[in-house]
Amino acid sequence: MRMRKKKWAEPELNACDFFIKNPCDYKGRWKDFFGSGNPIELEVGCGKGTFVAHKGLLNPQTDFIAVDLISNMLAVGRRNIVALFEENSRECKNIALTSYNVDKISEIVDKADNIARIYINFCNPWPRLKHNKRRLTHPTKLCQYKDILPPGGEIHFKTDSDLLFDDSLEYFKECGFEVTYLTRDLHQSDYTGNIVTEHEKMFSDEGIPIKFLIARKG
Repeated sequence: MRMRKKKWAEPELNACDFFIKNPCDYKGRWKDFFGSGNPIELEVGCGKGTFVAHKGLLNPQTDFIAVDLISNMLAVGRRNIVALFEENSRECKNIALTSYNVDKISEIVDKADNIARIYINFCNPWPRLKHNKRRLTHPTKLCQYKDILPPGGEIHFKTDSDLLFDDSLEYFKECGFEVTYLTRDLHQSDYTGNIVTEHEKMFSDEGIPIKFLIARKG
C-alpha cells in the first residue's frame, strides 16, 4: 500500500540536523559529516527507520547512513529515531538519513567511505520475472555494493520471501560473495543480536519464518 503524502514530512526533514538533502556532496567523505572517525554502516531501503534507530542507539561507536527513496517514509523514520533516542535520554549524533534511489547508490558512497556493513531488510521481493531487476539484492545492485565495500565487508540480508531468498543466494554467488552465515528460521537459530523490525514482527506473528544471511566480500 502506498503511503499517503504527509504535508509535514518535507518541513520536518528540512529542519532535521541529521537529514542530508544533497548526499552526493558527501560521496567519499561521509566521515566529515559524522566527525567521529567511527566505522560507518549503511542501510538501503530503511523504511520507517526502526532498525537503524535501534542500531544507532545500541552502537554509539558506529555511524549509520540510512537511505530510502520515499521522503514520507523518511519523515516517519526521523520521528521514530528521535522518539527512541529521547526515551533513552540521548541525542542522535550517529545516524544520517537521506533520500536517494538505491539503484544509483554508488553516486552517494564509494570505497573511500569504508562502509563496513550493508543492511537489506525486507525489501520488495518483486516476484514477477520482468521485475526482478528492481530487487535490492539483484546483481546490478550487488555489483555496486561490492564496489563500495572493503575486503571483508559484509551484507546482512533478511526477508520473509522464500523465492527472494533462494534467488538471492544465487545472486550473491554470481557476484563473488561468500555466504558465511545462513538460516531459514532466524528466530529459532543461534544468531544473537537480531533487531526485530516492524515487518519482521508482522511476518513472524503470521507464522512465517524469517530468512537471514551474512555475505562477505572476498
